[in-house]
Amino acid sequence: MVLESQEETGKIISAAIEVHKELGPGFLESVYENALAIELRARKIPFQRQRAVPVLYKGVEVALHRIDLLVFDRIVVELKAIKTLENVHFVVVRSYLRAIGRGHGLLLNFSKPTLEMKRVSGRR
Repeated sequence: MVLESQEETGKIISAAIEVHKELGPGFLESVYENALAIELRARKIPFQRQRAVPVLYKGVEVALHRIDLLVFDRIVVELKAIKTLENVHFVVVRSYLRAIGRGHGLLLNFSKPTLEMKRVSGRR
């Protein structure tokens, strides 16, 4: 079975693995974000960092969230450096996907000895 956006997510994951191999676990999320931005740029993969996402309530903006990375203008990438991914992390990515009208996300956790990668679908 071929997943939608599989080629693009594979490229993102490959770049993240390179960052993890070079830095290893133990740094703050911002360090991994900076390094991943360098790696994505080197691979000529289009991305935006810290994209503002308005949160609307009945059509009125009530807050702004920031997406760590939006890659290929359609894949939300949320970076973590935590012991364990929990359900709330998946819920947050799904909220971002819904807010910007996209269907695919990745959760990348750099704090493990091996990079932890989870695909997240915004579709119900």
